Amino acid sequence: MIVTLKAISALLSYPTPELQAAIAEIREALAKEGLLTARQQKALEPLLHELETSDIYDLQETYVSLFDRSRTLSLNLFEHVHGESRDRGGAMVDLVETYRAAGFEPISTELPDHLPVLLEFLSARPFEEAQDMLADTAHILEALKERLKRRESKYTSAFGALLQVTGVKPNSEAVARLLEIEADDPNDLEALDAVWEESAVTFSPDPNAGCPQVRDMLAKMDTPLNLPPETPAAAE
Repeated sequence: MIVTLKAISALLSYPTPELQAAIAEIREALAKEGLLTARQQKALEPLLHELETSDIYDLQETYVSLFDRSRTLSLNLFEHVHGESRDRGGAMVDLVETYRAAGFEPISTELPDHLPVLLEFLSARPFEEAQDMLADTAHILEALKERLKRRESKYTSAFGALLQVTGVKPNSEAVARLLEIEADDPNDLEALDAVWEESAVTFSPDPNAGCPQVRDMLAKMDTPLNLPPETPAAAE
């Protein structure tokens, strides 16, 4: 198991009291595995400290404001690749099949392209395979890192850690294209609602039916192992 990817999956998940209680264990596991440099582990410490000691409701409000109310900071990776085009549906199905081909079922209410879900899956794969797959997202990770840095968010360090694991330099042109998209205002709820309403994506012909494969995926949820109950995971 690649403990570092599993740990960052937890850190990028919705904060819960269970996650707060697990921070000391996560800190120790990251140091023990040694996949990250000492400098990168030190860079993660402010995030670990904040998640461990801050009021849980403040943490949850911050998380929602960053990742749920801002499409340009969405943790659903295909949002940055396909937007709301039809290609996103096909990519989503392909990703689910990738999970299933490896003998895994996503254990989460999140979509399969949700970054913590992907990291949970990759944590159980051989390192070279996980690194190659994560490297394909390097330009997205870099863009998210830069956007978080501009907001002075401690979550910036989690993306720095992931980029270190990829072992590649993100394509600067691809990063620039993503950063050209104007950042949305998480406090403008009326504008945000309008955007989501106008561009709601569906993955099946019937807009009220939902995706059969995603429904099947969710129907087979189980309890994640060795992580706080609310953390997205992949079970073998």
